[in-house]
Amino acid sequence: MTTRVGIIGASGFTGAELLRLIAGHPDLELVVATGDSQAGTVVGDLYPSLAAAYPDLVFAANGPTLADDHQLDLVFCGLPHGTSQEIVPALLAPGRLVVDLGADFRLKDPGLYPTWYNAEHTAPHLLAESVYGLPELFRSELAGLGGTGLVATPGCYVTTATMALAPLLSAGLVEPSGIVVDAASGVSGAGRPPKPNTTFCAVDEDFTAYGLLSHRHTPEIEQNLTHVAGADVQVLFTPHLAPMNRGILATCYARPTSPVTTESLLDALHAAYDPEPFVVVRDTSPSTKATLGSNTVHVTAVADDRTGWVVAIAALDNLTKGASGGAIQAANVALGLSETAGLPAVALYP
Repeated sequence: MTTRVGIIGASGFTGAELLRLIAGHPDLELVVATGDSQAGTVVGDLYPSLAAAYPDLVFAANGPTLADDHQLDLVFCGLPHGTSQEIVPALLAPGRLVVDLGADFRLKDPGLYPTWYNAEHTAPHLLAESVYGLPELFRSELAGLGGTGLVATPGCYVTTATMALAPLLSAGLVEPSGIVVDAASGVSGAGRPPKPNTTFCAVDEDFTAYGLLSHRHTPEIEQNLTHVAGADVQVLFTPHLAPMNRGILATCYARPTSPVTTESLLDALHAAYDPEPFVVVRDTSPSTKATLGSNTVHVTAVADDRTGWVVAIAALDNLTKGASGGAIQAANVALGLSETAGLPAVALYP
């Protein structure tokens, strides 16, 4: 039986990536795709890459009864931060799964939203009910939804840093405090609407840090790593904008709890990730190009005897595993479908 799917906010980059992946999914049937700023526009006119899959699809306007009118089983929300919490309570219904790609239901502590998102949360009662959509850490919780409920898809930087560090913290190999995460993202992470700092002339031949000490993904990274470490984790996170379309590379630094070797670090990564369909443990440094267009994360770790630091590195495609692909992977698990359905594990090259 096919799952009837709607995308609210389908005209952005994450929406376009959802459309691309759903087109090849054997169990998902796209019924409606909204994009208020593009309502009435043919999808293939805005994104010619999707024209073959959706020759007649037109972006619709969102409405309060859209999910009921179209009898949707699964709704993806690809909306700006702060928007989903206003509409998700009305979308939730028995037999319907709602997967939010924004940050509105990721943090469990509602008190963090005014600090990191500059606004009170309007539906704090749903924070405890939402399941964090990273199957590698929360697979049993996602499966326990039984196809009904709310999934909060992780942030793209958060997925990258979490995948690099979680097995090392879980195994007690690195200290939970003093962790440094330096990560660089492609420009698509800033969204489709142009901004002064994301135009071609601003980004080309440039590399810059932003969100110093205050990036909103910081508490989410700490929340995930605290979950696996069993102790409070503190992270200094610095994001960078790189002159590329897609991809994230996170280089993470941590102090070992006792003397470690590169071999023991890689053993921990293999133990955690060898059973995972979308994680590749590398002996060499990962690259963003090796993950382009795929739902796969590449990770490695090394021990530096000279300085005493552990370096853990992860790379992924910020629009696939870091957003839309990860959302579909979580939905697959929550709906009881094959976890890998509709998701490419192999990247594009060159």
